[in-house]
Amino acid sequence: MMTGSEIRTKFIEFFKQKGHTHVPSSSLVPANDPTLLFTNAGMNQFKDVFLGLEQRPYKRAVTAQKCVRAGGKHNDLDAVGRTARHHTFFEMLGNFSFGDYFKKEALTWAWEFVTSKEWLGLDPDRIWVTIYKDDDEAYEIWRSLGLPPERIVRMGEKDNFWAMGDTGPCGPCSEIFVDMGEEYSCGAERCAIDTCGCDRWREFWNNVFMQYNRDADGRLTPLERPGVDTGLGLERAASILQGVWSNYDTDLLRRIIDRVVELSGVPYDPGEKGMPHRVIADHVRCCTFLIADGVRFSNEGRGYVMRRILRRAVRYGRTLGFKEPFMYRVVPAVVELMGDAYPEVRENQPLIEQEIKKEEERFFATLERGMEKLEEVLARLRRDGRTEIPGDDAFFLYDSYGFPLDIVQDVAREQGLRVDEEGFQRRLQEQRERARAARDVTYTGERLKVFADHLQDVPPTEFVGYTDLVAEATVLAVLNAETGEPTGAGAGDTCIVVLDRTPFYAEGGGQVGDQGLMTAPGLTIRVEDTKKLPAGHYLHLVTVEQGYLERGQRVTAAVDRERRRATMKNHTATHLLHKALREVLGTHVQQAGSLVAPDRLRFDFTHDGPLTPEQIRAVEERVNRAVEEGLPVTWEYKPLEEAKAEGAMALFGEKYGEIVRVVSIGDYSKELCGGTHCTSAAQIGLFKIVSEGGVAAGVRRVEAVTGRGAYEYIRTLEERLEQAAVALKAPSGADVPARAEAAMAQIRSLEKEVEALRARLARHEADALLAAVQEVDGVKLVAGRTGAGSADDLRQMADYLRDKLGSGVVVLAAVAEGKVTLVAAATKDLAGKRVHAGNLVRELARRVDGSGGGRPDMAMAGGKSPEKLAEALAAAPEVLRAQLDG
Repeated sequence: MMTGSEIRTKFIEFFKQKGHTHVPSSSLVPANDPTLLFTNAGMNQFKDVFLGLEQRPYKRAVTAQKCVRAGGKHNDLDAVGRTARHHTFFEMLGNFSFGDYFKKEALTWAWEFVTSKEWLGLDPDRIWVTIYKDDDEAYEIWRSLGLPPERIVRMGEKDNFWAMGDTGPCGPCSEIFVDMGEEYSCGAERCAIDTCGCDRWREFWNNVFMQYNRDADGRLTPLERPGVDTGLGLERAASILQGVWSNYDTDLLRRIIDRVVELSGVPYDPGEKGMPHRVIADHVRCCTFLIADGVRFSNEGRGYVMRRILRRAVRYGRTLGFKEPFMYRVVPAVVELMGDAYPEVRENQPLIEQEIKKEEERFFATLERGMEKLEEVLARLRRDGRTEIPGDDAFFLYDSYGFPLDIVQDVAREQGLRVDEEGFQRRLQEQRERARAARDVTYTGERLKVFADHLQDVPPTEFVGYTDLVAEATVLAVLNAETGEPTGAGAGDTCIVVLDRTPFYAEGGGQVGDQGLMTAPGLTIRVEDTKKLPAGHYLHLVTVEQGYLERGQRVTAAVDRERRRATMKNHTATHLLHKALREVLGTHVQQAGSLVAPDRLRFDFTHDGPLTPEQIRAVEERVNRAVEEGLPVTWEYKPLEEAKAEGAMALFGEKYGEIVRVVSIGDYSKELCGGTHCTSAAQIGLFKIVSEGGVAAGVRRVEAVTGRGAYEYIRTLEERLEQAAVALKAPSGADVPARAEAAMAQIRSLEKEVEALRARLARHEADALLAAVQEVDGVKLVAGRTGAGSADDLRQMADYLRDKLGSGVVVLAAVAEGKVTLVAAATKDLAGKRVHAGNLVRELARRVDGSGGGRPDMAMAGGKSPEKLAEALAAAPEVLRAQLDG
């Protein structure tokens, strides 16, 4: 039996012998591609090469690429464990040509690798292939390799034409299948790839030939240097070569399943009962590789998807009897299997186990009670004879027990029930709005007084964060985040912490509060925000991640350095921006609000009318000149009146004490400010305005980025310009405006032609319907389906037909994006007298599971079931006759 590792090694070695460079797998976190959540195909890392944006020192490449499909457009999560071949994590073997070899070599080598005894050694008589319907070149190549015509199947664009996107490189593809034998046939009269496509036909290798460029108009132009992109699914190939039906029975996954069996004591069943084993094996493999590539469990983005994956596995683990963390104990089996091919999983094994165990502990803490409550909900539904879990119940489980909606859906699906997801989402949104409102009042008004009342005997906090980002401190108070009552806090709890001294800057002057960590032996606390009471107490909003927190403990308080530094750059830049705006626009400019965050700055100021592009450039130039000159940033404390006399800017509406902190940037800017700043303007690096607009009468808003944020913003703009140049076939980015203008002129001209053609087509279609006019009790009726592209087009066609009839009724329909649009119209002599168009169209809409209505002379409706449209239109004479008889 050939192992999965041997298949991987043979594939790489075969193509190295054919002159390919072995390129290591790229990370599962795509580099510089915001369109992808995870790397999901072998060609992802070569995307810019195929687009002509990047050149590599080789023209032939071979890879074994780790891939994840979970979340986003490519999401296989719900099917994992239910089928024999769906996975979140899988390996894609691929060979690539960048303007070098093409179809003949690619298909010849594929045939050699698949059928040669030296390599995979599959029986040639079991091999079938599909090709694009017009690809005679591929047909002749396969014939020359010995495949008989009946095993070369031509397919359409949906199955055998690949495109990178709506525009760009594209071309036909040829897929390789293995006939698994008649015993796996679906039993159809003609069981074949192009008819039933059942599991008898196992596709495992796709050869894509990028030979065209598709423009915005859909035209295909041959590429000067066509490329080859192939993908051979390792798990599928292993199932074929190892003679097993399911990918989960291959050595790539079975040893992980065996570890689950060993830990649970529950034998594996290859049928439905084995779904928990399969889910765990797949999901632990996925989490292992994601963590090795830097993904961490969180409530957003990739981390949230990984959290869903792990929690789904844990839920299935409960059905095997697991009552405590177990997934981390399966990790060694993954490392043993994959560590040689992917050293990063072995190097990071301790970290992987630690991260998975921590996440399991969090989930197990709430899962037990959540499952009990869910069982109570299910019992009530069964008792009441209901088949849908109400959104209120699903939300209660989520809100009170941290029970994810997708797990509720999994349980419901197993019991033949549905979940009211719309109701759940509605309650979730309501909660978010309440939470947002609560955050807004937590530190103001009555809520602020609640905290202050419990801190009357607590000395104010000493702030040391201007000079120190780490400090040893004593916990003076631990307060309930809602009531302000003194409390203690365990893992998972959120509370307010007051220290005797802190390096954490409290939100103020537009600058966001610091985040970071507080630690002690056996204790880890994440600081999520920092606020300040008027009496000088710093309120740290924290979540306990490990251990138990109580008053009197000594902790090490450490600010998130990178976040603070980025915020400091933006704050110093805000002062420079304020000064530059006053120089460019006038001294009437006054600060009206600001936000200084790590990723951006926002500055509101008084000014009538938008800034011109020239004014924006002038402001940027002044700020960046100060940055280039490296103006020193200094601060000192002095009496308020003395500071004002020296020209220090004070913010309107801000309260100041007798002694104020004055921040100066060289001789250019001087403001009263309690925020954190750079020590030199040079540390800002670069300043770039990204937007300017109005927020209220006489108030404008500028948003800007600095440092790395500015660099990333400019790099993104450059990439977009380069992509635009490629799309417009411009020699360089500098030529894009001219090419874009020419393209727009062409589009406008084509749109006029299209509109004229649509009008002619509509008239032709209308005339054809008119020729098939019916009579119902002496009233003319035109009824039929049209190709109208919009409701307006349908209405105009109805008007045209009504005018042509002189006296009669028109009923028209169109289908777009799976929805039905209906219109009914009656001439003046009938409308409101014998015929009511609104009632007529309403009855027809009901027959396509829709609704609508309107005036007696003209009305429209919609429906959700296009498959019922023909029957509905056929009923139009009957519905009209009922009105006439009434």
